[in-house]
Amino acid sequence: MSQLQNDLVIKAAKRLPTDRTPIWIMRQAGRYLPEYRAVRAKHDFLTMCKTPELAAEVTIQPVNIIGVDAAIIFSDILVIPEAMGMHLEITEGKGPVFPSPVNSKEEVVKLKNPDPSKDLRYVLDAILLTKKELNGRVPIIGFAGAPWTILTYMVEGHGSKSFSKVKKLIYGNPELAHILLEKITKATAAYLSAQIEAGTSLVQIFDTWAGILSPGDYQMFAMRYVQQLISEIKRKDEPVIYFPKGVHYLMHELKEVGADAISVDWTVELEKARRKMGDKVAIQGNLDPTVLYADTDSIKREARKVLESFGKGHGHIFNLGHGILPDIDPENVKALVSYVKEESKNFH
Repeated sequence: MSQLQNDLVIKAAKRLPTDRTPIWIMRQAGRYLPEYRAVRAKHDFLTMCKTPELAAEVTIQPVNIIGVDAAIIFSDILVIPEAMGMHLEITEGKGPVFPSPVNSKEEVVKLKNPDPSKDLRYVLDAILLTKKELNGRVPIIGFAGAPWTILTYMVEGHGSKSFSKVKKLIYGNPELAHILLEKITKATAAYLSAQIEAGTSLVQIFDTWAGILSPGDYQMFAMRYVQQLISEIKRKDEPVIYFPKGVHYLMHELKEVGADAISVDWTVELEKARRKMGDKVAIQGNLDPTVLYADTDSIKREARKVLESFGKGHGHIFNLGHGILPDIDPENVKALVSYVKEESKNFH
């Protein structure tokens, strides 16, 4: 940690004193940036993920342009099922698709246990290259999907409104769901451990579809595997952030998941989250991404509300409540970042 010039995100994740609140933005390396679109115009999404030079270039863009306090490696949560042997297609406008979703025991058994140093080498190389080029300016965040969210994509084959296929699996064949979740958990723990070894200073686990489950099912099919995943990550003192989107009804239990920080969406008041989770974990969030469509005065006002809701003290990482939208004006994002950097000093 000593060679980092800016370690605010790491300190905040560990609830250590900082002189201001750090800020980074989910999906910060993305289509809202003209510089990203210039690279993307020449290469398809998966080629960018799998070419370390391109992944490093777009990872570093928001650090240079927006001034965020951390870089998050440019990749996708679905590289894990692909490394397990599934065929992944990502098409513009349609999002990710697995043309042959998993729906039988034979298919689950056929999935391989990937070796990150071979099957996901391109991500590790992108981390090594990014680290070299950043030269200690800011930390690099690694990431993966949570087991439940990855299972959902593997079984549905794509995003869904009703999630009927994955619900059919957990109610009709829970045993098979658990076998697959176990397999995903092991693969993801190895992958995140490899990312840390390659040079990420912290990792985030995205549980995008956590909120589609009832509280009991969430604990059985999602939370217990996140607990297992976090316990199996090989790390020295690199923090883990967990983002269970839509799970604001279990704040009290979430502090026991083993993460250093819990990221919350904009439907939760930080003050309430902080009260329920106590001083056990740091909190990340939680400006509604659509606030960035507003004028700068409104953006500053809403950002201040987030800072006030968390209140004074350490252990807050400022972020959006979900990923930034592709048609946001980068100038608005710059205004948000510089405002938070300045204004948050009053809360420390």
